[in-house]
Amino acid sequence: MQGLEVTVLLGLAMLVGTVLAPRLRVATPLVLLVIGLALGFVPELRQIELPPETVLLLFLPVLLFREAWTTSVRSVRRSLRYIIPMSTLLVVASAFAVAGVATWMGVPWEAALVLGAAVAPPDATAVAALGRLLPERTFMKLKAESLTNDGTALVLYSIAVSLLIGDQVTPWQITGMVVLSYVGGAAAGVAVAALAYLALRRMESTLTINLTLALVPFVAFLVAEVAHASGVLAVVFAGLIVAWIAPRITTAMSRRAADATWPFGVYLLNGALFVLIGLEIQLVLHEISPSEIGILLLITVAAWIVLAVVRYLFQWFFSPFSRPGTTSSRSLRHRSRVVSTVAGFRGAVSLAIALSVPLTTADGSPVAGRDAVVFVTAGVIVLTLLVQGPLLPAVIRWAKLPTDDAAVEEFELAQRAISGAALLALDDLAAEHGISAVVKDRARQEGYERLELANARAVARQRAAEERDRADDDEMDAGDDDAASRMGPIPPGSDAEDDGRRPAGQLEMIAVSDDVDLTQRSPILRHKEATRLRLAILDRKREVLLRLRREGTIDDLVARRILADLDIEEIRARGMERAVD
Repeated sequence: MQGLEVTVLLGLAMLVGTVLAPRLRVATPLVLLVIGLALGFVPELRQIELPPETVLLLFLPVLLFREAWTTSVRSVRRSLRYIIPMSTLLVVASAFAVAGVATWMGVPWEAALVLGAAVAPPDATAVAALGRLLPERTFMKLKAESLTNDGTALVLYSIAVSLLIGDQVTPWQITGMVVLSYVGGAAAGVAVAALAYLALRRMESTLTINLTLALVPFVAFLVAEVAHASGVLAVVFAGLIVAWIAPRITTAMSRRAADATWPFGVYLLNGALFVLIGLEIQLVLHEISPSEIGILLLITVAAWIVLAVVRYLFQWFFSPFSRPGTTSSRSLRHRSRVVSTVAGFRGAVSLAIALSVPLTTADGSPVAGRDAVVFVTAGVIVLTLLVQGPLLPAVIRWAKLPTDDAAVEEFELAQRAISGAALLALDDLAAEHGISAVVKDRARQEGYERLELANARAVARQRAAEERDRADDDEMDAGDDDAASRMGPIPPGSDAEDDGRRPAGQLEMIAVSDDVDLTQRSPILRHKEATRLRLAILDRKREVLLRLRREGTIDDLVARRILADLDIEEIRARGMERAVD
């Protein structure tokens, strides 16, 4: 098929999946994967192949950069005891366990090790797409693990492929590959982030800022690949660092433009990827001889089960070293391990690794077991997405994990802190910018109203939490535990009357006098004074907000939410014409 036809087909498939998913109450990636599988029954459509270079060089840099951008640095830092072993030791254990089972079922050892390396790492994009129902802290830990475990899997893959094609690999070579992959990938990501900082701090145009940001993941991946390091880790490090420094080196308008365009672009790439995975699975299925399908299906199911068992057992053995909370019971830790096991989805990285297996060995003979590797990897992806995906919401309800209100509480704390700081600095800011008393008093009144609103929201949330706890206790006494398990925290601003607008019945018409006293400051001058003061207040709020983030008082994602509101206020104050370059 021609490129234009493929583009239109993918677009229509994503449109249908996006419309059907809410009606079927199924996650959109699952619907898109099924659509891809259904399209694969058409022989002409099975000719649409997914080159591994396309996934590694086009899809992954953008998807991983966005996931790293929306990952909390504080959460990563606090969860290193969990992330490091899960992204290294668990990947190695999973790979060798799958390789052992596959070898026992007839797959050559070298090919089985490649298979283990392919299916061992959970996929960051799949976790991000299907794990949104998880508590915030659990979700962030899984995202961070998925972002960093690909480096381990790719090192294992390189070793296994060398053995598969007949090359000799020494322990020193393995050590060098591991060190180069991790250290080189991290260094490449840090270097590219430093270059981006030097470039962005000199830019003011929204277009040039966002073009520079769009280049960061590709440049980081390229630099790492040239150095034979991990391009995945380079993109992750660059994304985390740039996301941290972006508020100080980008403009309000560029951040709003990026937040509006990046999610849509990532959605298109992610949706197209799931449809293409479905098509690729059908292509692989039709290339396998019918006599081999039965045993390969058994290997697929066995590998899927082994991955789940190894993940659960690894968390169980490692739990004494993970610093469980003092209020965490043994039953709660067990349920958390089950949730984490079910949330370990496989996706694009696994398929790209499998498709990257060479066709021939060093002497030109066909690589033994390559078809089995691709088939089983594709099958494991389908099982994790189509079985674990729909199962995850039910498991989360069963687990009854504690409600995570930390983000809501930090949001309220930050709102009160920056509003109070702005009020305390109001006199100094007014004197610094030459603001009249009338404008200053009006700004003070608005500041007190904002502070009262923040306090009222905090009280309302606390009361709602207390009512929820009482309802939980009542339902536990009654034996009914269904509704309470689905309740979550009330986010700030979720009520209809709390969206910053008055109810329709309380609207007031503001009278405007035609008799303007020209001996007083004109309305135009007062408006300019108010704009200067508002911008100065926003700068002070932003400064306090970033200090709270730097000190660890609030989370990165909480700071980003509030920063978005401040950016919108700044754009309104400056006016769209001045805000856009």
